[in-house]
Amino acid sequence: MADWAPIAKEYDPLKAGSIDGTDEEPHDRAIWRAMLARYVPNKGVTGDPHLTLFVARLNLQTTEEKLKEVFSRYGDIRKVRLVRDLVTGFSKGYAFIEYKEERALLKAHRDANRLVIDQHEIFVDFELERTLKGWIPRRLGGGFGGKKESGQLRFGGRDRPFRKPINLPNMKNDFYGEGSSEKRNWSREGTRDWRTRDRDHERSRDKRWPERERSWAWGDSERERDSKEERSRGRERKERDR
Repeated sequence: MADWAPIAKEYDPLKAGSIDGTDEEPHDRAIWRAMLARYVPNKGVTGDPHLTLFVARLNLQTTEEKLKEVFSRYGDIRKVRLVRDLVTGFSKGYAFIEYKEERALLKAHRDANRLVIDQHEIFVDFELERTLKGWIPRRLGGGFGGKKESGQLRFGGRDRPFRKPINLPNMKNDFYGEGSSEKRNWSREGTRDWRTRDRDHERSRDKRWPERERSWAWGDSERERDSKEERSRGRERKERDR
């Protein structure tokens, strides 16, 4: 946890597919494709990658001239490369802008993100293809892009940084430690004590029950004997009165 960072320092498709970078198995086929891919950055791309800005989510009608007009306010631009389809020549919605100075690059990275150009809110980040080790583009299952609808989100970038993993406190070990076992044993013993007391009480009650019956029976015989004696005495009085 000491070296944890929300932005990936080295690209790993498995970590990029996890919200906190702790997954151990891929959860979609795109991550499998990225893990099996062997991608080599395009050697035909020129320029300094550490001075290049990546601009995405562009309006398909946005041109190089428009991009140069907007991003030149942050500093001197050396080159603007709008990525187009090789067959149709239409824009693919993202571009690369190379600055002459690092100060201009950092300023554009800080201020141009979520800027609205031609009714589109753009996304701005540093170039990763030639600067991030292990980079796999989105078309091969990697990248940091994706939509919620597809269920193939990628994390570790500026748009969706990693969430810090939950660091459970040490009380979990204490809960399953010796102290808790002693408490549990104490509670179990207490439970056993109550159960034994209940059983003893029931047994003693069962033992007393016949005694009570005998005492009740003895009491009944005593009453009957007294009543007989009273009747006999009553007869004797009547005879004397005669």
